[in-house]
Amino acid sequence: MFTFEIHKKDESTNARLGQITTAHGVVDTPAFMPVATQATVKSLSPEEIQEMGFQMIISNAYHLYLRPSHKTVEKLGGLHKFMSWNKSITTDSGGYQVLSLSKTRKIKEDGILFRSHLDGSEHMFTPKKCIEIQESLGVDIMMCLDECPPYPSTFEYMRKSIDLTTRWAKLCKESKKRTDNAIFGIVQGGVFNELREKSAADLIDIDFDGYAVGGLGIGEDQQNTYEITENTLRILPLDKPRYLMGLGKPEDIVTAVSMGVDLFDCVIPTRNARNGTLFTSRGKLVIKNARFAEDERPIDEGCECYTCRTFSRAYLRHLYIAKETLVLRLLTIHNLYYYAGLMKGIRGSIKSGDFPNYLSRVQSIGGETEN
Repeated sequence: MFTFEIHKKDESTNARLGQITTAHGVVDTPAFMPVATQATVKSLSPEEIQEMGFQMIISNAYHLYLRPSHKTVEKLGGLHKFMSWNKSITTDSGGYQVLSLSKTRKIKEDGILFRSHLDGSEHMFTPKKCIEIQESLGVDIMMCLDECPPYPSTFEYMRKSIDLTTRWAKLCKESKKRTDNAIFGIVQGGVFNELREKSAADLIDIDFDGYAVGGLGIGEDQQNTYEITENTLRILPLDKPRYLMGLGKPEDIVTAVSMGVDLFDCVIPTRNARNGTLFTSRGKLVIKNARFAEDERPIDEGCECYTCRTFSRAYLRHLYIAKETLVLRLLTIHNLYYYAGLMKGIRGSIKSGDFPNYLSRVQSIGGETEN
């Protein structure tokens, strides 16, 4: 069971308000998916994530295949039951992780031969295997196996790469057996618009439930990222959800929404929290800074998250400097609450017709706050 409906479009941009429906409920779009790589959003419980308003998370097929194994998760009732999350789940196919984490790997016509970053054992990811893993996990949206080439890559290398990704995508769709979930194709092509257009057109011919734009935010400048995203979206079908993979700065999210993106994921809110960098209505705040040592104010005086309602900047800085594990939870709660509010604000502004003003406000918040 998978459907996508568009309920409203912004009159002056390409932003749209919609809903994805899966076997595990409704996802209001535009939506941000917290990253639960190994079946957990680091330091938080599923209940806390749900209470913030998130309706879908993203896990990773590569990591769950290696540990505890997709067959173990399947035996224990599937990923939803395994991690006690009753809403929707997307899984990344693991193609990027195979290429970025494995100690050695070889890209072949029939898949990727790699060694585990955990113990050095040898494995082979084929399109069929990739879908088998995700179907065993029982997720709602599966991603095709793709090659995500490094930046920079030559035009010729990228041309061969997207052709291989297209062939793998076709095999992924042909390998799909379950009817209660969806499968998305991933557009690649680096910074070459011509190749992005070809990749998108080839995937559209295969006909997927949705389309992702991958391979961005890995070294190219922001202007290139925006240009490639916008040009790719012009080609993708209007009646299918569009997912921008891995980009997650607030200003990037609102800008991409203005271009017509529906889904996002990124480690930025959770990773930045663990590194002591917090998002606020006035910009970023680095909690370890000495000027917060006696600051009795919350992280963000307009925020209603548990952390801001309960603790001062001074206390949070103390925990961070003292390396107390509690601080990881408290800072992550704040950053994800901020992202939940960001997405709620985006949806509300599209609904009310005020999205251009909301876009400008978020884009203007940059750098580190002085307050």
